[in-house]
Amino acid sequence: MPVLVDDDLCFEDGPAAPRSAAVVNRWLRELPASGAPAPSSWENYARVVKEWMEFLAEHGVGLFDSRVRLKAVLSRYAEHRAAGPVKARFAATTWGQHMSILSLFYRWSINEGYATAEPFTYRAARALFAGTGREVRVNLAVRRTPKPHVTIKYLEPDFTELFRKGLRGLAPDGSQDTGFHGRELSRNGAVGDHALATGMRLQEFTYLLPWEIPALPPEPTAAPIPFPVPAGITKGKKFRTTWTSYEALAGLHDYIELDRAATTDGSFWRPPRRWGEPLMVTEPDSRGGLINGVRRPWESLAPAERRRLVAPEGGSCLLAVKNGGGPFTAWGTVFERTSDRVRARFEPRFPHVWPHRCRHTFSMRTLEYLVTGHYRQAAKLVRDTDADAALVFYLSKADPLLVLRDLLGHSTVLTTEKYLRRLDTTRIYREAYEGAGVAAGLTDHPAAEREAAAEFADEIEDGDL
Repeated sequence: MPVLVDDDLCFEDGPAAPRSAAVVNRWLRELPASGAPAPSSWENYARVVKEWMEFLAEHGVGLFDSRVRLKAVLSRYAEHRAAGPVKARFAATTWGQHMSILSLFYRWSINEGYATAEPFTYRAARALFAGTGREVRVNLAVRRTPKPHVTIKYLEPDFTELFRKGLRGLAPDGSQDTGFHGRELSRNGAVGDHALATGMRLQEFTYLLPWEIPALPPEPTAAPIPFPVPAGITKGKKFRTTWTSYEALAGLHDYIELDRAATTDGSFWRPPRRWGEPLMVTEPDSRGGLINGVRRPWESLAPAERRRLVAPEGGSCLLAVKNGGGPFTAWGTVFERTSDRVRARFEPRFPHVWPHRCRHTFSMRTLEYLVTGHYRQAAKLVRDTDADAALVFYLSKADPLLVLRDLLGHSTVLTTEKYLRRLDTTRIYREAYEGAGVAAGLTDHPAAEREAAAEFADEIEDGDL
């Protein structure tokens, strides 16, 4: 839990009113029970309030000063973050996030009796979501941002293939890229495919252990393969099951059995002292292992503990390792450099790829498969081979949004709907509609064309009148 400490290292001044830092610390301590369970969120909230407090102090204004003085400094703060020094500038989305956090803090402070005013002005609005309307307050301090659909946040299929080949050091035609001499290409390709095939978050696929990788089916299958995501590394510590493809899972097993085994064999790697004491693993299996002599399940281990695990044969216990057997976690750098290379050498339009773009790509591809019936057909093949009956029923009968909700780990389908609105889903439904028309023999139907044209002709005539 983050804690704010004043320069004099004191937290209280006696029985009088508590210091501002002490009030903020109390707010931070209550975050886990106030709808912010993720530790990364706690640190972010603390930094936002800290930077605001420092700016207030520079201008001689207190955290709980009068509304007039707070509003005046907020205007200066907005100017500072929009047009001040380059290092201090915020994008519109970052500014909006900061204002949202400060608004939450001031509303809590007013309810608890610490503050009498806040620097924000709100207007009332009515939000319509999933057919239900409700009254909301809109913070007028938030800067306008582009509509969510104007930027494609996922990789189209052809760009996905370029990215997959780039991770392996290959040119677009599949030949070796002679101008690139990278290392650990098998590792990068296997983990990149895994991220695209499962939709797991960066923290989730970074801190997986080899023993948590599901077994490979005896025969290739077109149906998706369930992939459990341990609670210890998920957002909000919520266990879920996503799925992966046979090809991506086979790639992980090949990496584990060949390249990873060769890298860790006989490794003397130990975690740096600043991480804490090494956690020596013995007798590992799919559920857990002895850690410093005590049996513990893998799902109970947080990322900070997982990176300290030392395997029985030597080296790190994380799925991805680097030369020498230590844990590899710099996936943001790998993806960024790969996309930069593809853009510079082969495709100038290729976008920047960060780990979460792989999650967006998984979401779009999965929704496309669900809408077009791809998984229903795969389920039929599974049914014909007398395989997992529950999976057959799930793929055949479940609503696409409910399936995607479960795979992404959203708490409600409303979150999934809102998430999808930030992606361009129009193409998926248009192509599914056109595909259904082709199957029914309705494309280029003269009568349909005449009826549609008549609709627009009537509209023009009514307008003229």
